[in-house]
Amino acid sequence: MTDTCAAAWDTYSKGQAQRRKTNARGETTWFNWTQYPDHGPGAEQLSLPPGGRVLDLGCGSGGNLAHLAMLGMHAVGVDLSPAQLAKARERWPGVEGMELHQGDALDFLVAAEPFDAIYSVFGAAYFTDPAFMLPTVLATLRPGGVFAMSQQPAVEGCYGCQASYIPRGPDEDPAVVRRWDYPAETWPRLLREFGFGGCTATVLPAPAEGKRKIGTLLIRAVREG
Repeated sequence: MTDTCAAAWDTYSKGQAQRRKTNARGETTWFNWTQYPDHGPGAEQLSLPPGGRVLDLGCGSGGNLAHLAMLGMHAVGVDLSPAQLAKARERWPGVEGMELHQGDALDFLVAAEPFDAIYSVFGAAYFTDPAFMLPTVLATLRPGGVFAMSQQPAVEGCYGCQASYIPRGPDEDPAVVRRWDYPAETWPRLLREFGFGGCTATVLPAPAEGKRKIGTLLIRAVREG
């Protein structure tokens, strides 16, 4: 199933443009939690110390990861898709402090050294059962470390494990991957159950301009102690 999902995300990658050379402020790297350009908070959500170790679960083509590396962090990314990682290497060649790995995010976490922050932007944490992901993230964070993730807000009444269909080309059925959706008010309780503190979950509204109205669910918690 992992190979099937990797192939599906490879196909998805081919339809996604590379990140722009600059954003609206003229910056060459930036952090974006939402599905909208030049919108929402930035890397400050991670509360990283200078030179901190940070992990991106499902780093895709590496835009957020490159930004953190350019800030002086040891920025590590893992992604299931070789095509996504190839795009990251093409777009961000030779960025010092940026480290890319191909594989399953949960497997990578189990074997990883501790991090000061772990995050996922519409990435692997969205597509992994919280019952496995959250305790593994907690165990891999240093005390005081931040876990943050963003994803689509849940559709009312469609909670728990849901199906997403990822295209694999015109001659193949789409791959079916699972994602986990809960209302914003449920996430802090889930996080506390697995030992996190400082738990918040907020729906960031879509930009006022434009017709799209779907916000972004931003979840944040801390390993205390």
